[in-house]
Amino acid sequence: MTAKPLIALAMGDPAGISPELTAKLVAQDDIGTRGRIVVIGDRRIFDEGARVAGVTPELKMVKPETDLRAADGEALFVDLGHLDPAEVERGTASLAGGRFALANYRHALELARDRRVAAVCFTPFNKQAMRLARADYDDEIAFSAEVVALKTPASEFNVLGELWNARVTSHIPLKDVAGRLSSDRILRALKLTDACMRNAGFARPRIAVAGLNPHAGDGGNFGREEIDVIAPAVAAGQRDGIAAEGPFPADTVFLRAKGGAFDAVLTMYHDQGQIAMKLMGFDRGVTLLGGFPFPICTPAHGTAYDIAGQGIASIGASRAAVLLAAEMAGRRLT
Repeated sequence: MTAKPLIALAMGDPAGISPELTAKLVAQDDIGTRGRIVVIGDRRIFDEGARVAGVTPELKMVKPETDLRAADGEALFVDLGHLDPAEVERGTASLAGGRFALANYRHALELARDRRVAAVCFTPFNKQAMRLARADYDDEIAFSAEVVALKTPASEFNVLGELWNARVTSHIPLKDVAGRLSSDRILRALKLTDACMRNAGFARPRIAVAGLNPHAGDGGNFGREEIDVIAPAVAAGQRDGIAAEGPFPADTVFLRAKGGAFDAVLTMYHDQGQIAMKLMGFDRGVTLLGGFPFPICTPAHGTAYDIAGQGIASIGASRAAVLLAAEMAGRRLT
């Protein structure tokens, strides 16, 4: 029998719904059957989240240097003891909140880097708070790559059940997208998407590639990126054995994918895919950081400052994130 994978769960922004989501996750019986959770954070913040959520999860407190694989207990808690709840103003981004989330996430990544856990998850961060704590903070991909010294490509994927969304460009201004596209960059995204999906259990993922322009350029009437840049990348991917097709008009390709024609859609920029995925399942969507030597998953939604402290935050996306991480980590253990 294969041991359940250890999953480091970093607490996110303390002023939002992250504390209550973390507590709810630990209290989920089905998660405990798929993996062992190791919460990273401050126990006082966690306990306040549990109070808000109305749950009383059981965790064993362990020290940061503990051999986690040998520790007793189905769920563990590494208490960094670094934030007094009195310093948290609910619904407000702050330097203290950003430092809290960054420290938790860094510790979780270091555990995975050092092979002390098999996967990393985190409850939602607030980008403003993260940048207050670290002025050069760009996004989770860049930070994670720095911590684990990753030298190979990585990307963000959105996952909704069996449907994936990959992207060529991500957190950049829309005006810069066309200039950042190249056949090599699109092919690299195709290869990474294919590899990550195979690691998640897809035998040969079917990937639809979206165009950049309206109606996929309409034969060059609305732009030539589809003809000169995207189509050559798709053809190169096909020659490499990737089941890629396109480019397709972005306003209809997700309808085909939702209907079962494709397993993934590779989009050219952030909102081209995010809008479609969140409309289809905002409360179930998962963000996966692919290209790392271990799974990194988080719910696709944000910190929801407007409902923080009310105990009504949906656990759906956070639960899906942990279960996906457990599944992917479990495959690596077999």
